[in-house]
Amino acid sequence: MNPFEKELLANVRIEIKDIFEHEGSGHDWWHIHRVTETAKTIAKAEKANIFIVELAALLHDLGDHKLFKGDNAQEELITQLLKKHQCSSELIKTILSIVKSVSYKGAHVKTIPLTLEGKIVQDADRLDAIGAIGIARAFAYGGHHNRLMYHPDQTPELHDNFESYKNSQGHTINHFYEKLLLLKDRMQTHTGKELAKKRHQYMDSFLEQFYLEWDGKL
Repeated sequence: MNPFEKELLANVRIEIKDIFEHEGSGHDWWHIHRVTETAKTIAKAEKANIFIVELAALLHDLGDHKLFKGDNAQEELITQLLKKHQCSSELIKTILSIVKSVSYKGAHVKTIPLTLEGKIVQDADRLDAIGAIGIARAFAYGGHHNRLMYHPDQTPELHDNFESYKNSQGHTINHFYEKLLLLKDRMQTHTGKELAKKRHQYMDSFLEQFYLEWDGKL
């Protein structure tokens, strides 16, 4: 990386940490930190542009619909931040293209990034949504939004469009079937696929134990 890139990453990291440090829904600074570090690990293995991957990972939740109001919040906030640091319009366009394709938008909605760097950031974000940390984040998000932990009479819904998924108010266990358990088979990179296997198995074990305890069998 050249000096400009190193300085930009350092400054963006400080600003993003300041914005997200006290977020309580599972999308806090430490989520962004983990995604960034995982993305860098995958980028090295997949021989991608680490600068682009790291910058996009740091910015991937800025303006996200779950945390910010406004249909164009993501584009506006990221553009504003990068322009402040004298980033070129080409770099801004590249980063926006990646972050717009990161979020999961429903079981029947395809979100396949166009570039290797985009696939890596998406994989890293989805890896943080599964496994032990993914389980913890799911319940943190559910509690933050006053959702039930579980209701046996409410079945999962495999959403056909983003609006339906975005407006869903289902309980947290449903979220496993509507998203988390689907992510292993939607990883885009070889490294992401390998990292997802153990985390997926852990979720299967958790759900098995959860239902046994729920029914008073263990």
